[in-house]
Amino acid sequence: MKKIRIVKNGPYMVTGNIHISEKIIHPTKNGSEFQEGRPLPQNEEYALCRCGKSKNAPFCDDSHQKNGFQGQEVASREKYENRAEFLQGPDLDLLDDNRCAYARFCHSAEGNVWEILENTGDPQTRATAIRIAGNCPSGRLVAVDKDGKQYEPVYAPAIEIISDPANGVGSGIFVKGNIQIESADGVFYEKRSRVMLCRCGKSRNKPFCDASHIPDERTN
Repeated sequence: MKKIRIVKNGPYMVTGNIHISEKIIHPTKNGSEFQEGRPLPQNEEYALCRCGKSKNAPFCDDSHQKNGFQGQEVASREKYENRAEFLQGPDLDLLDDNRCAYARFCHSAEGNVWEILENTGDPQTRATAIRIAGNCPSGRLVAVDKDGKQYEPVYAPAIEIISDPANGVGSGIFVKGNIQIESADGVFYEKRSRVMLCRCGKSRNKPFCDASHIPDERTN
């Protein structure tokens, strides 16, 4: 079974031979795109750093035991649809749960997804809104048509370690393809096509990334 188990005040234990890779956020005039990073070793099981102090990142080297890492999970365990705000546009709606990892995939040359939503009566603008909402690695945004159909990308199960050199920082852990995530107290989070887990140790919404790896002045 492909699964991520969160260890209390410790790492993410990954099982099930889940492919892991590094991806680099590359800004373009049309928003952001991922470029391939360095190759990472593949194993049936591995532990990923959650405290942000490992000298063997992204893998755990037990630094959490030396630095007294407090990794209490505080994120809501409600289903996405129950947490998300419902925003309406002319020919497309948007679910937004505000879990921002500051990856900036919600931006395009035409504007950000919330601005574009207002002009989705135009078919091309509507297609752009669907595309950039689906590109959000945190899973914050889901485009919804007027019949209630959700436009969610289909991914094979994989883990991607995200780097953000434009901001001089790492980023989160992009978990793709409905991989089961088990909390430290044994509760299972909702399976989703895409979520971002924190790997800097600073998130105020653990275990999920909340862009705490980015200095505040850059996100304002």
